[in-house]
Amino acid sequence: MDPDGTTFDVRVYQTEVYKGATVTTYRVRWKAGTRLFGESFRNAAQADSYRSSLLTAARRGEPFSLRTGRPQSWQRDEPQASWFDLALDYTTAKWPHASPNHRRSIAEALTDATEVMLANGTGPWSRGQVRTVLRTWAFSSRMRGQDEPPDDLAPVVDWLRTSTIPATELAKPGTGPAHARALLDRVSQKMDGTAAAANRKRAVLSNLMQYAVETGVLPANPLKSIRWNRPRTLRSVDPRTVVSAAQARRLLAATSQQGELGQRMVAFFACLYYAALRPEVAVDLRVTNLVSLPTRGWGEMILTNADPRTGSHWTDDGQPRQRRELKHRALGDVRTVPVHPDLAVMLIAHRDSYPPGPGGRVFTGPRGGIFTDRSYLRVFHAARAEAFSAAEAASLLARRPYDLRHAAVSTWLNAGVPAAQVAEWAGHSVGVLLRVYAKCVTGQQEDAKRRIEAATRPPAADE
Repeated sequence: MDPDGTTFDVRVYQTEVYKGATVTTYRVRWKAGTRLFGESFRNAAQADSYRSSLLTAARRGEPFSLRTGRPQSWQRDEPQASWFDLALDYTTAKWPHASPNHRRSIAEALTDATEVMLANGTGPWSRGQVRTVLRTWAFSSRMRGQDEPPDDLAPVVDWLRTSTIPATELAKPGTGPAHARALLDRVSQKMDGTAAAANRKRAVLSNLMQYAVETGVLPANPLKSIRWNRPRTLRSVDPRTVVSAAQARRLLAATSQQGELGQRMVAFFACLYYAALRPEVAVDLRVTNLVSLPTRGWGEMILTNADPRTGSHWTDDGQPRQRRELKHRALGDVRTVPVHPDLAVMLIAHRDSYPPGPGGRVFTGPRGGIFTDRSYLRVFHAARAEAFSAAEAASLLARRPYDLRHAAVSTWLNAGVPAAQVAEWAGHSVGVLLRVYAKCVTGQQEDAKRRIEAATRPPAADE
């Protein structure tokens, strides 16, 4: 079938409604030939009007474009969608189904990508001004849906609407591959030009291109038409960041010396080290999650939720945090984690000293509020400076609270716990676990060498 041809085979579906906490999106979907298309709107009246227009054109027997999905008669005066338009449509479509962290990741990737899709550089604006508009307003569907841009951002927004190249340039011979390569190069770099560590931005870019194909903006994914070498980046945990058991004990002891707030955080950091909790899970730990806390021996916790801090631009209600399901888990899914005997003692002592906060929250500040990133980072770095020697403090050792989680997972693997069990406790897939922690498994090489030597040793003379 000619992707640039037309069809009379058109089916218009019912409008879909996606309800967020503060933003509701109305999406019109229809099929032209065998391809699905869609348009998103901020209110029901706009969506109904657009859907009615599609139905009217179909009933009149008008041909529909297989490339754009729209009636052929609409194409005459319809301007080409710019890259900026495509990016805005994509963020609107993704918003209802994405977590706050994913929304922020999408915005970061599209901000980088837009830099190389500007027709004439940043024009009269600085790079920082353009990036601020994209990151804090344009690519946040909640901010964009509430009101017009703030006065200090409005001129840059108006300029952006006409300053990115047409999205269809990505499909043209010659210019298309060059733009596609520039996009991949940019999202694979940090602002200073060094290689980015993860491939999340490339995944966002690929997903955007697929969306452009689905909505008829592009006939095919331009990223698949070029040969591009992915830069080599570190994808495993650096073993130099992993603390030993003695170093972890020193760090927890130093935490208790950081005033009342530090005393409240001893068990919090212990959950990261002994149970491999992510900080956003430990922040949300409730009394009901601690199903077994014996005074001697192993206990158990059942994790149900996380409370990550992503910033008010990316949550449904405009709060800095949004409580949600566990990372990589379906809504309502849980994860069981063993409670080390030492951790059980610390949690019991914490419970006896500090009653649960609102909602049964285990860890709260002196005024009953949630632990903020700023507060626990301040305590962590003060304790680290006190617990470690000058050489240790200057090294990569436990630079972040998250490194305590890495230490926990490394300890489990080095203790000989099967990888499948470690992955279940840590909330990883086995494949990710083995890739990320490959360099942290120690002490097994000599044993492996002995087994190989025994297997290849010639039989004794009397055998």
